[in-house]
Amino acid sequence: MSLRAVPLTLKEANRLVDLLHRHHKPARGHRFSIGAINSNGKMCAAVIVGRPVARGCNWRNTVEVNRLVSDGTKNACSFLYGAASRSAKEMGFHKIQTYLLEDELATTMKASGWTLVAITAGGQWTGTNNKARRTDQPIVPKQRWEKILNAEVFYD
Repeated sequence: MSLRAVPLTLKEANRLVDLLHRHHKPARGHRFSIGAINSNGKMCAAVIVGRPVARGCNWRNTVEVNRLVSDGTKNACSFLYGAASRSAKEMGFHKIQTYLLEDELATTMKASGWTLVAITAGGQWTGTNNKARRTDQPIVPKQRWEKILNAEVFYD
C-alpha cells in the first residue's frame, strides 16, 4: 500500500491523536504537522512536530516529534518520521528528536536512521512556580532518539 504525505493543521492532527494515541493527549502547539493518506484515500497516521519539551534543548535549532499516531497501517510511522525529518532539514534545523517509552521496541527509529542518544530518568519533576508534573501521561524512563539534519548550527 502506498502512502502520500499531506500538510495538516494542528487541529486536524490532534483529531487523530484523540482517536488513536495510546497514552498522550493532543499537543498544545506545533511547528508543523504531516498526515499520511493511504492508497484508499484514508488518513491513516499523523505526526506533530514542535519545539523541544525539555527546557535545556535549543528550540532555535532543534525540533521534536511531540506526537505520532497511526491506525496500524504498515510503514506509516517510518514514512512520517522520514517526512518530518526531510521537512525539518529543508527548514534549516540542525536536528530532530523524539522520546519513546522505555519498553517500546524502536524498530521504526532504527529503520528511519535515527540514533538512540539517552535514556531519561523519568519520574516526577516540578516546573515553574513548583507546579507538579501532570500524572495523566507516562512518567516512566524514556528513550531519546535523534537525527542530525544539518551540520551547520545557526543559533547557539
